[in-house]
Amino acid sequence: MRVKKSFHSLTGKLILTIGTLMVVGSLLFWFFLFKRQEKELLASSVKYGYSFVDYIKNSTRYGMLTNQDLLIQQTVEAVGVAEGVQNVHIFSCTGKIAYSSDKKMVGSVIDKSAPICVKCHDASGPAKATPSWKVTKGEHYRILSIVQPIYNEFSCSTAACHVHPKNKRMLGLVQADLSLELLDKSILQQGIAITAYVLAFSVAISGTLCVILWNFVSTPVTMLAQGMRRVAAGDLDFKININRKDEIGELANTFNAMSDELKKAKKESMEWSNTLEKKVQEKTEAIHRAQQQLIHSEKLASLGRMAAGVAHEINSPLTGIVTFGHLLQKKFLEGTEDREDIDVIIDQANRCSNIIKGLLGFARATTADKAQTNINDVLNSTLNIVNHKADFFNIKLSTNLDPSLRLVKADAPQLQQVFLNMIVNAADACEGKGSITIATSNVHDNGQDYAQIEFRDTGYGIKDEDLEKIFEPFFTTKPVGKGTGLGLAVSHGIIQEHGGKITISTKIGEGTSFFIWLPAQKETA
Repeated sequence: MRVKKSFHSLTGKLILTIGTLMVVGSLLFWFFLFKRQEKELLASSVKYGYSFVDYIKNSTRYGMLTNQDLLIQQTVEAVGVAEGVQNVHIFSCTGKIAYSSDKKMVGSVIDKSAPICVKCHDASGPAKATPSWKVTKGEHYRILSIVQPIYNEFSCSTAACHVHPKNKRMLGLVQADLSLELLDKSILQQGIAITAYVLAFSVAISGTLCVILWNFVSTPVTMLAQGMRRVAAGDLDFKININRKDEIGELANTFNAMSDELKKAKKESMEWSNTLEKKVQEKTEAIHRAQQQLIHSEKLASLGRMAAGVAHEINSPLTGIVTFGHLLQKKFLEGTEDREDIDVIIDQANRCSNIIKGLLGFARATTADKAQTNINDVLNSTLNIVNHKADFFNIKLSTNLDPSLRLVKADAPQLQQVFLNMIVNAADACEGKGSITIATSNVHDNGQDYAQIEFRDTGYGIKDEDLEKIFEPFFTTKPVGKGTGLGLAVSHGIIQEHGGKITISTKIGEGTSFFIWLPAQKETA
């Protein structure tokens, strides 16, 4: 893969920054090392200069003790021709050059303001017995000037040649000017070598750095940039293969995961687009069914009102039948066949009257009037309504009512409506055969007492996908004309308004149980 690079790229900036820091650091390191070496070499030269001056003093000592000026001059001249020696002077304390490697300088007197004198003299004070050195710039190379005093020794003050007072500490000075040509050449060579080393080191490090940054930074970043362009262009199958455990590898894995998520989202969007028309059609059909069920519910409501009126009209002649039946009873003796027939007529008329009273009580629109209510009594009243319906002839209705069931504060007609709906739904689930069991019991949950009513049938059961929608208005699994989809929704609302709840337990092929829990009072039934 061909990659264009410049100093505006990340790699270029890193190379420039790190390379600059390394070059500057290397230069500073080599500069301080170079200065240290120069200082050490100069110190060695100064030490050598002091040794050379001591050598001159020792070489001329005998001549001075024996007062042989010619010997001293010859010695100074001999020493002065040595390699690297520029000048050798021996001064008296008055500043007169007594001996010199340059005969022309002998007898010359220097002023106390001269640099050589300033080192040892105050502005107007006596000479200080202090050796000193100084580096000056020569014509081609630097020159090291060493100045060292000649002290008054015991042999000097007692010699027969010339006696110096004992209290005179310094007799003169020895000055040697030494060339630093070798030192300067050595420093220059070291500087050149160090510069070459720094350049070679910088080039080597820069090259290594370029390779490292190219492989570990530039190439992966370029691959990531190319991947982003490919994905932006719609190629969601593009993957970046960077098998590393560092941040770049993590970034590549995140990029690949992002591509997969985008691909999945795009696929879902396309599938949604493909099925949108179907879903719209399904929703339209569902709305149409709900509208038909609503119309059917209105019809049933009208039919219920009409049935209530008819039941009221039937109740009047039934009352007359019972009344005249009791009158006829008095005309026949007990045990006779006619008396038994009249008793049957009275019993069946009373049964019809009770059924009609239950229907009227259920259909009568009343405001919610909550009072202490016996659930068992409401259930028995509800069962009287359905016991003689044709739909229940082949269904076994059994009850298991707890006589110690606690009372609840509720509206009895509303509970009767809920119970009747539960029983009718159980009968529809049994499809004309099977059994329905109604049971009551006291339960305790989370510190609260409840009265539980169970409606258990042996029907087919409820599918899992229908359980989530079973309390929704107009939802029904019954065929058109059989149910409105409002019964369970209304029942659920009534139980919730009473502070209770409805739970369901179902198993396909075995049946369904509806459990109604209502908050119980302290008193029992």
